Order: sequence, then structure tokens, then C-alpha cells
Amino acid sequence: MTPHGSTQTASQPPVPLWTGLADHAQDYDGFILDLWGTLHDGIRPLPGVLACVAQLKAAGKRLLILSNAPRRNDAVIARMRHIGLPEDAYDGVLSSGEAVWQALRDRPDPWHQALGRRCYVIGGTGDDSAVTGLDIEQVQDMAAADFVVCVGIDHSGATVAEYEDVMAAARGRSLPMICANPDLEVLRGEAREICAGSISARYEEMGGDVFYHGKPYGPIYDTALRLLGLAGGARVLAVGDSLRTDIAGAAKAGLDSLLVTGGIHAVALGIDAGAAPDPARLAGLCAELGARPTAAIAAFRW
Repeated sequence: MTPHGSTQTASQPPVPLWTGLADHAQDYDGFILDLWGTLHDGIRPLPGVLACVAQLKAAGKRLLILSNAPRRNDAVIARMRHIGLPEDAYDGVLSSGEAVWQALRDRPDPWHQALGRRCYVIGGTGDDSAVTGLDIEQVQDMAAADFVVCVGIDHSGATVAEYEDVMAAARGRSLPMICANPDLEVLRGEAREICAGSISARYEEMGGDVFYHGKPYGPIYDTALRLLGLAGGARVLAVGDSLRTDIAGAAKAGLDSLLVTGGIHAVALGIDAGAAPDPARLAGLCAELGARPTAAIAAFRW
């Protein structure tokens, strides 16, 4: 593989690097903000975040949290409050788990209508809010399931290989799978953990049928823009730390995007949190992953 920033990627145009939002906030009416890796690290708010959202709110900007969290909005809000992100810091929340719950309630298309009512959940205990409160029976035996919902891992440090047997059982019965979090991995503090997206991608490799709810897929952006409460044609900036989900999803939705480089891609960019990346290396990574932001910023700060 060609290293990032080598001569083969040197011809890529540089991504504009912003030092903060202060000089650019006036160009936008609303902001769609990623959560993990952008606003917090799973443990605490990232440096500068609370001051930045306060400045944006004071300037009259609309802020919507759009997260690939595999749980419902209320659970995401409670977790943000626990971490230290108060509810007055934003105007609304939309999670991929909420999108799953609504799709299972409303059955908006033939794919969801064909699922049946008996569900096997792959994920941790207590992390099943995306399937609770519905006319759905959770089953513990794959042989009794009509479909599978993957919300994530059962314990810290889990690997995709640990789920091979359960996926083989589902594949043996040709069960469809809902992925409640398309992220492949996340940073919890300094540790990397796989997400439901990694398990679901493996299920696809096995020939399984997977429906992904969340970023970078279009329907969740349609809902996010409605919730943001801005008129058509409003200027909206999507902010996140993942080229694969946040930046690619914004591009598909026709939105400007801002990549936070100190998040999930920091290791690939060879930087510490809060440090600016080498422009050539960043351009090379964007080319490799096939997603290019409008601009990049080391951290979400004013």
C-alpha cells in the first residue's frame, strides 16, 4: 500500500485547514454535529467543545447532534448529560438507534415489512432500546428468530471473530440483519473498539442481507434536516471525525462538511489530538478513502 503523503498522493489538492469556527460560523445557519470523536471521547467532552457550542448557540445557530449510536434518542441524551454535555448545548438529537426503532414501528418499505416480529439482538445487555416498546419479541435462540438486529459488542475488547458462530447460525437460516450503528470502530478514550458496522460488514461478506440505519446513508440526513428546522436552501455544515460516515454522508446529502482530524483518523494521519495534520498526508488519506471534506480542523473549537 502506498503510504499517505507519498509522491503518488502529492498531486492531490490540499484540504483547507481551519484553526477554529470563529472565522467561518457566519457562513452557516445550522450545524449537524457528530458525537463520538467530535464532541466527546466516550468519557468526557473534548477540549474546547463546550466553549465552541456555546459560541455557536450565542450566534443563533441551530445545532443538531447526529449520532450513529445504536440506542434511542432519550438514551443518547442521558449519556451526553452524564458525560458533561448539557441539553442546552444543542437543539436536537437524532441517533441511528432511533431510526431503527421508527423503521421497526412504521415498516416504511417492503424490506422492513417482510421482517416478521421475532428478533435476535447481537449486542450488550441493556443496549436494546432500539427494539423495545414495540410489537416485537426478543428471542434468545437464533432458530426462533425472523431477523437479527446488531447493536454492537457484548464487552470491551471484543473482536468480530467472536461473533462468527452467531452470524453463521443467522446466515444458515438466511436471516436479514439490521445494523443499528454503521461505524466500524470507535475510540473510547485511547482504546479502539469495534462497532456494529464491523460485525454487519462481516455478515455481508458471508452473503447476508444487511440494512444499515445511520450515517452515511441518505434517509437519516433527510430526517436530520427536517429536525434542524431550517427552511429549504439553508446553509448547513456537517461536522464529524469519520471520512467514511460523516464526510461521505454529508457529500451524498449535498452538504458542506468539516473533518475533525484528531478523532478516528489521528493515527493514520500521524498526529496527536488537537494537532494539525500534514496537508499532503490528509489529502492522501481522503483520496484513499474516497471522501473529501469542504475543510478540516484539528478539533471542534471556536
